[in-house]
Amino acid sequence: MQTAKYKAAIAGFTLIELVVGMLVMSIALVMLATMLFPQADRSVQTLQRVQSAELGQSILNEIWGKRYDQNTNPNGGIPPCYPKNMAIPADSTAKHCSITLGPDTGESRNQFNDIDDYNGLNIDSKMLNSDKTYASMYPEFGLKVSVSYVVPNTQAQKLIQVIVTTPAGEAIEYDAVRSNF
Repeated sequence: MQTAKYKAAIAGFTLIELVVGMLVMSIALVMLATMLFPQADRSVQTLQRVQSAELGQSILNEIWGKRYDQNTNPNGGIPPCYPKNMAIPADSTAKHCSITLGPDTGESRNQFNDIDDYNGLNIDSKMLNSDKTYASMYPEFGLKVSVSYVVPNTQAQKLIQVIVTTPAGEAIEYDAVRSNF
């Protein structure tokens, strides 16, 4: 009879064991909720930042490959174009730099040939040599490209600003300065 009583005592849990077990489980769940679960949100932000860098860098690379100004000699030359306030030497074939920044009249996206043509490019613009827009390839992202002179009225340097906004609302700015040479 004693052995059956002893076996019954071994088969179950005491109230203290149950309370301690629940306490350990609650501590483990709190640690998971505060440390592990937020990592998923951070990994999404990291992925969005990588995609932002990919988009921003690809546009900067494309812009960097274009000539400085519409009136710049496509084959190079020093200086490529003269600022409006500078006289062009009589023996030079150079021209004055263009004043307006933005695509030239009648110029489509695939015909952009100088830096300032990209002024005003946005997420709804078509990609180079494609019928797709940036919005179709980067859903929920924002894009704004602006080109301006570093020092107004000098036309010696252009500031290229590419601002990419992630779906989380984080605006990341990529800048480059191109000199007139």
